Amino acid sequence: MFLIPWVIFVLICFVIFMSLLEFIKVKILNVNLEVGGTRFSTELFIALWIIFIIVILGFGLIYFILSFQGIILVENGELRQVSVLGSIIHSIYFSGVTLLTIGYGDITPIGIGRFIAVTEALIGYILPTAFVMKLIQTKEKSREK
Repeated sequence: MFLIPWVIFVLICFVIFMSLLEFIKVKILNVNLEVGGTRFSTELFIALWIIFIIVILGFGLIYFILSFQGIILVENGELRQVSVLGSIIHSIYFSGVTLLTIGYGDITPIGIGRFIAVTEALIGYILPTAFVMKLIQTKEKSREK
């Protein structure tokens, strides 16, 4: 019984990692829009949205799974017992706030959850930069053709 949460944890981490790698190399749609004389890559924009959603849900599930192991999120400095649905909602909310680097402070991780939150926040900082770099790289390739 102890092994199952860790297997799920590893699988979620693998999906997040592969999604981030695919962002660099896969084309989702082949559509570009003209915006003020410049090209806006709808493909990259949709890819970024999908990656953000996958990472938010993935880390949310990680926080949720860790809550069964006694590593929980603390709300307003107090330990609270919530239902399973409430725990899922809190975990996904915390994940979104952390990834988007908002950090309201209303929910705080404890234990190894702190390290996981820092890792997620770093991904939240790096993703927009990778998006801009990929957009510039795509524009340079289109100019060369």
